[in-house]
Amino acid sequence: MDVKDIVNIAAEACDDKRAEDIIALDMKDVSLVADYFLICHGSNERQVQAIARSVKERMEENDISIKRLEGFEQARWVLVDIGDIVCHIFHKEERGYYNLERLWGDAARLPLSVGQEG
Repeated sequence: MDVKDIVNIAAEACDDKRAEDIIALDMKDVSLVADYFLICHGSNERQVQAIARSVKERMEENDISIKRLEGFEQARWVLVDIGDIVCHIFHKEERGYYNLERLWGDAARLPLSVGQEG
């Protein structure tokens, strides 16, 4: 399984919990932090936690280790570190404020197997 497959598995886990505006950014040429950022948001803290939990569980089902999970208790911006992939799960208000898509505007978008925009 390659890293793009893992990005799509994580995106599907987000989509299963009705995450909104799921996008993946190819960070290889613009950052040393990770190869890919997966970004989405939920409309409230409970949904943000459910999305993060879904990503964690889906990774475990596929024998992919989670390096770190941060921000779960506050559920405003949860980071799920999957090694070469960092999944950013925002509360809707925080996503607009931090606007990672604009911050990393040079990064190409990776097509996903789930609906991305709209």
